[in-house]
Amino acid sequence: MNSQPLDSGLVVLDVAAASHPGKVKDINQDHYLVIRFGRTLENLLTNLDRGALEEDHEVTGYVMLVADGIGGTEGGEVASQLAVKKLVDLLVETPDWIMSLKREQDLRTVLERLDQRFWKIDEALKEDARLNSSRHGIGTTLTIAGLMGNDLILGHIGDSRAYLLRNGILNQLTTDHTLVQALVDAGIVAADDVAAQASDHVLTAALGSLDDVVRPQVKLLQLTQDDQILLCTDGLTQIVDDQTIQATLFHADSAHQACHELVDLALAGGGSDNITVVLARIASHETTD
Repeated sequence: MNSQPLDSGLVVLDVAAASHPGKVKDINQDHYLVIRFGRTLENLLTNLDRGALEEDHEVTGYVMLVADGIGGTEGGEVASQLAVKKLVDLLVETPDWIMSLKREQDLRTVLERLDQRFWKIDEALKEDARLNSSRHGIGTTLTIAGLMGNDLILGHIGDSRAYLLRNGILNQLTTDHTLVQALVDAGIVAADDVAAQASDHVLTAALGSLDDVVRPQVKLLQLTQDDQILLCTDGLTQIVDDQTIQATLFHADSAHQACHELVDLALAGGGSDNITVVLARIASHETTD
């Protein structure tokens, strides 16, 4: 269990994460990551008049993600780990970091880059499988949330999820890439069809097997005071329903407490899969004159 208060400059984040292998599987194939990135300019020496410049300039953003590996014993663990490491490499190699989305061109660039990173991670997993025959067929889900000021950039593939709790109401921000969701979208079955839920674990898209049929979901949302952003793997959502997740997030005193309670609920329900949650709680800065 990890938690840390974070200050982004525009919003204050109480962020926590937890991951558990569950009660059935010996290996945890889930991985999560929360990172902070930024740009800082500090004035050290100048002969300009006092007050001509701000003391310093600092812009900070955060990336949080969850990845649920696929591919049997150890294969899925490797896939989700490779995906996370490849994403970090891609971020570090970015020649110019866009820290604000006030310009339309900057927004388009950030969304395009996120989409491209999903495809590059997919290529890296396929290349790893070509070089290591024992890892043929491995893959991973990946759900990413990038927070820059009041902007939330989402990227997603697979059946991990991103949720937004706003004004006490929980909304799912991502769409599952599963067989049952495809049947629901096609109007073949109802969303609450119990028989169809048996196919809910069958993925229709994941990193390591991407094609042009299903593309990663990439979109922009605006954050407001008291929003909560939850990322989780299906080890939580297969067992704990949305109403219970909503109540847990709403009543918890901290992100740490909420993550701990969500994992405990999934374990109490059987813990049949790995369980991973990452939660950020947001509050506007208080300013004084």
